Amino acid sequence: MTKFDTTTKTIHIYVALCDNKYQGIVPVPAKIGNGQDLNSNLYWGCSFGIRTYFKKSKEWDLIKSQKLDSVRLERLVFKHKQKNYYLVADAYDGRYIKQCTKDFLKSSAGQTRDTININKTTIGISGNAKLISYIGHDGLMDFQLPDSYQNTDNIKRDVIILACYSKKYFAPHLRSANVNPLVWTTGLMCPEAYTIHDAITGYLKKENNSQIRTRAALAYSKYQKCSEGAAKNLLVTNW
Repeated sequence: MTKFDTTTKTIHIYVALCDNKYQGIVPVPAKIGNGQDLNSNLYWGCSFGIRTYFKKSKEWDLIKSQKLDSVRLERLVFKHKQKNYYLVADAYDGRYIKQCTKDFLKSSAGQTRDTININKTTIGISGNAKLISYIGHDGLMDFQLPDSYQNTDNIKRDVIILACYSKKYFAPHLRSANVNPLVWTTGLMCPEAYTIHDAITGYLKKENNSQIRTRAALAYSKYQKCSEGAAKNLLVTNW
């Protein structure tokens, strides 16, 4: 296993691009629902997609962008402006949502661990990240995966899962993974970037689960124009 700088912390976000053709979703307009088109995709290139929203953030600087392979169409690496934190976001071609989901679950359990070199520093990603997140359609509503993902190293990782009914569908797979669910959901939702952006803001301030969840809910309430109470019923924390 490649050694990495443990004083430098990482957040790793797995994004399954929105895809009308290959996912069991209520269809969105064709342009933003093309899971092979990064630039127009609802969860990536649109105004509230991960790439666009974090590039405009006052808290993060984009320092690297690259295509990885035919499955992961783009990887972005951001550096926090004040803290020694990197954020790595991977955009998966929408047709490979199952692979994206598996990669997230395996990382959450510590089964997959990796590193990358950035600015002459080796940083931990996948299961070596402190916070691991999944953004996209809840593919577990459409396909089956092994019952659970067993933790391999006794390290408790923080997770945020923004997808419809994510607590119901992801919890059975994560029971043995030894994770700390900061934010996941109890109903239908739109997993745009403002929710995780503001949750991460609280996370980097070392806020507790409840405070982080409140930040996420307030962002969701603001942008989705729903009540704060409704957002808090939707976005929940812990088991």
